[in-house]
Amino acid sequence: MPTALKVSVVVGSILFAINHGSALVKGQMNQQRWISGSLTYLVPYAVNIHGQYISRTRKR
Repeated sequence: MPTALKVSVVVGSILFAINHGSALVKGQMNQQRWISGSLTYLVPYAVNIHGQYISRTRKR
């Protein structure tokens, strides 16, 4: 699970900067954008966890 957290922070931050960076700098972050921004971190985490699960089940 530590790997998934690292991936989430790195990939999520890159995606957050791409998708919401200008709104953050301009002070235009509203509730909807913050929810979307948090999902930006959740998705890479979930994908990494899923990949780890699939990898482990195939090795068995």
